[in-house]
Amino acid sequence: MSSQFPEARPRRLRRTPQLRKLFQETEFSLNDLVLPIFVEEEIDDFVPITSMPGVRRIPESKLAGEIERYARAGIQSVMTFGVSHHLDGNGSDTWRENGLVSRMARICKDAVPEMIVMSDTCFCEYTDHGHCGVMHGAEVDNDLTLFNLGQQAVAAARAGADVIAPSAAMDGQVQAIRRALDAAGFHQTSIMAYSTKFASALYGPFREAGGSALKGDRKSYQMNPMNRREAVRESLLDEQEGADALMVKPAGAYLDIIRDIREASRLPLAAYQVSGEYAMIKFGAAAGAIDEERVVRESLGAIKRAGADLIFTYFAMDLALSGI
Repeated sequence: MSSQFPEARPRRLRRTPQLRKLFQETEFSLNDLVLPIFVEEEIDDFVPITSMPGVRRIPESKLAGEIERYARAGIQSVMTFGVSHHLDGNGSDTWRENGLVSRMARICKDAVPEMIVMSDTCFCEYTDHGHCGVMHGAEVDNDLTLFNLGQQAVAAARAGADVIAPSAAMDGQVQAIRRALDAAGFHQTSIMAYSTKFASALYGPFREAGGSALKGDRKSYQMNPMNRREAVRESLLDEQEGADALMVKPAGAYLDIIRDIREASRLPLAAYQVSGEYAMIKFGAAAGAIDEERVVRESLGAIKRAGADLIFTYFAMDLALSGI
């Protein structure tokens, strides 16, 4: 056998840690990560979320201190989710000037003005039925919900939110919010659309985190996980309606969708590593089945490799504290 066989030897570039680092194709840093947080009103202390080890509901009274702690660790952006004690059929607390949505944005920006505050724009945590909009019989009324989403978006922007992130999965929501923001003078407020959001089984722990009152499911407005072409269509529609950035949710089981949308659009693309993805890694590590840190980095790397520019992940603080 010739000493020249084989001629192509990819292992040459893997020989040492230094070579592997030099030729690594995909990187991610804290600049790429957004930390989702849960803020509950009218409580005095943190509430652990049993299905999401290490994640807690933050008392509103301690939110400023938490935002300062995140900033010191290097976190540059948060997504706010409220746990409201003022529920009704419409989620009307969300568009009140001093409702929880507005207070969260105001507290975050007052505590750390340079923190990028993304306001999740939906109603599931503010309605007594747990759906993402106004109910008409057994269905969510799409167009009435659009009007209310516009009101919520304006309230959040007025309170200081940098980015409005509509997650209600209503047809036309990006256009409705863009028009409402512009009419109120918030031309510079960005929209991060949950543009391809699947009716996933991986949201289970989030329901505990957000105190969801949902009975039934959201399959009539969130996407069928088996649909690939429709996933691209949904994101392109949001782009046409004026979205500044797109999102795929969940992330890990939908890397093909992230890649498809990356190839179809030039907008910034986010992916949301959801509560179920987080919980599986945490519980798998607790059982000794996997190495948590390595799996976290591998999973986030896969999301970046598929084409995401930024990642929403509950691991953001863990990575910040580990010196990513």
